[in-house]
Amino acid sequence: MRALKARLDAEVALRNSTSELSVEKPDPLMIARTTRDECHALTCALFAYGNVQAIVSFLSSLDASLVDAQEDLILQSTSGKYYRFQTSQDIAQWLITLGRLKRQGGVEETFKIGYDKEGVLGGISAVIETLYDLNSYRSQGYTFLIGKPIKRIAGTSAMKRWMMYLRWMVRSDALDMGLWNVMSPHELIMPLDTHTFALSQKLGLLQRRQCDLKAALELTATLRSFDPHDPIKYDFALYRLGQENIAI
Repeated sequence: MRALKARLDAEVALRNSTSELSVEKPDPLMIARTTRDECHALTCALFAYGNVQAIVSFLSSLDASLVDAQEDLILQSTSGKYYRFQTSQDIAQWLITLGRLKRQGGVEETFKIGYDKEGVLGGISAVIETLYDLNSYRSQGYTFLIGKPIKRIAGTSAMKRWMMYLRWMVRSDALDMGLWNVMSPHELIMPLDTHTFALSQKLGLLQRRQCDLKAALELTATLRSFDPHDPIKYDFALYRLGQENIAI
């Protein structure tokens, strides 16, 4: 594993640059960084599914300031917008909910309530539960966007979009924004998607055959042996390597 660690460390250093976020190399983080705001970043993270060009195009069309607008203006401004599973009503109601969360303290403060009791997974669940409590609206697209609280590790998805959001908020380098102080980078869990999952298996970093929360925790434990203080620094590099199909 020493040779693999050295290769990945070199890749991390190479990728730790804003040049990795561009029109040629689109990523939802490039939109989140335009405001460096925890609420806008959460929107960018939760809509980060599907084709990356389509993700960035959609996020670029959203007015980040709408979260502070009156609810009737939000409904009017999002009329006709949609993204994959989310209708214009889903998008409007999401921004309405997010505005309510912001006014009652924000994402980090809500996360901390669950984190103080049950760690990272408890923090994520606290935010998800609060989002549902703040708005009675429900639809397939809306609930897909937010996800479900984590009741148990077994049978739970990898929660990739939420784990990616935490990476953006907690780590601080040329890419990640480091806006939060509630937890340390060593506590982060790997944002596991299909690219990272397949490459990690190929490299021998991951043995589990199902791309779920157990696999994310297993890969995180392996990467902690590479860097116990900042294991998730390898996420972006592994994602890009898998996405670009680069042999390693």
